[in-house]
Amino acid sequence: MRFATKPRLAWEMIAAALDAGVEAPWVTGDEAYGQDPQLRAALEARGTGYVLAVACSTRVRINHGRTSLRADTVVGRLPVTAWQRQSAGIGAKGPRYYDWAWIRIGTGNRHHLLVRRNRTTGELAFYLCWSPTEVPLAELVRVAGARWSVEECFQTAKGQVGLDHYQVRHWTSWHRHITLAMLALAFLTALAADAAPEPPADTYHFARSRDPITLTVPEIRHLLVTVFRPPAVATARLLHWSNWRRHHQATARRSHYRRRTRWIDHETTLEY
Repeated sequence: MRFATKPRLAWEMIAAALDAGVEAPWVTGDEAYGQDPQLRAALEARGTGYVLAVACSTRVRINHGRTSLRADTVVGRLPVTAWQRQSAGIGAKGPRYYDWAWIRIGTGNRHHLLVRRNRTTGELAFYLCWSPTEVPLAELVRVAGARWSVEECFQTAKGQVGLDHYQVRHWTSWHRHITLAMLALAFLTALAADAAPEPPADTYHFARSRDPITLTVPEIRHLLVTVFRPPAVATARLLHWSNWRRHHQATARRSHYRRRTRWIDHETTLEY
């Protein structure tokens, strides 16, 4: 086996998935992948769009490729009107709103520098983007926010199915553990998805609903453990506690969404 960098390993996996017929219009990743020009070039050659994080020191070419500047220098020259508030997706406490700006870079119309600004701390994050066709800012924001679901997936796998709970020294034993853990998580996720109703169009109305939250992966795992290892208490009592927990979680969600809504309305009032 020869040494290969993370971007090289990533491209080998992406290429294998594309060759197998997996439909993946976008690729997103952190700075370890965004800083690699060979990975970006390979994705463009396959017609796969990307939104890849890069460092603030990354140099980009603006003015139709005539000027080369650091990404953070370009942001410093943007007018106030360049920033737009958009949600990067639904988080645990409601929509994840940030300020976003995008700048065309290079000589074409499909390369962009995407910048995210935290509305509270002012912290900036930078992304290099390319798409086979012209897309709106909202689509790039959506792809950038998709990384959150990947991180959440790893966290859930570690907490619910013991993805990182192993002490092995050999490839075969490690591969067996990881495969079984991923299979267990896929099984629980499929059960949770099957039990979940169709999401309504009005997300805030859904968040304020008095109904308990839908069955989650942790809750399903807890119930399955109870079924296979019956405790001393009655089943009806366990189901009662499960229903109580989900009602309590629904109450917490309503509070988070209500606070987030007031904060958004307050920010909008100040802007106008």
